[in-house]
Amino acid sequence: MPDRLLPAALVLGLLAILLAGMWLAWRARARRDSGVSAGAPLPAGGVHPLLTTDVLYVATTRAGQPLERLAIRRLAFRARAELIVAEEGVVLSVPGQDPIFLPADSIRSSQPATWTIDRVVESDGLVSITWRTGDTDADSYVRVIDPTKHAPVLDALASLNSTGPASSGPTPSTESEKP
Repeated sequence: MPDRLLPAALVLGLLAILLAGMWLAWRARARRDSGVSAGAPLPAGGVHPLLTTDVLYVATTRAGQPLERLAIRRLAFRARAELIVAEEGVVLSVPGQDPIFLPADSIRSSQPATWTIDRVVESDGLVSITWRTGDTDADSYVRVIDPTKHAPVLDALASLNSTGPASSGPTPSTESEKP
């Protein structure tokens, strides 16, 4: 029995150090991103939906940096959500949280994507929405659950892009190369 005690204690100690390091790193990231807000308040008159669908919210990253997650309150973790593309902008409703509203004039672009931090899917299986919050450009990634709604979501978002400002710079594509 004592032969197993030392290795077990070493493994537990290593796990404790690893978990503490992960917790400290996330706390530092959250502190770094504390000035970045998750959208704007919903308009007083509500929104006029163009399209509503269920999605899996995947991540929000710095624009053009799909491996640099932003720890924005209400957008820090993956979740099932409802995506509403409306004339006024985009609403992301995660159960148990206040809806996140991205005004149409803050949306820079939208495009299909294949990967982002901790998620790789089939070619163009994600939808990337590039938007501006304060002085930070962000990419939010969602995966449309019903494949038949993937193209309509991109079309509805494209109608918002035509009303919003042009992108502040080129956004590297996360699409896979096609032969």
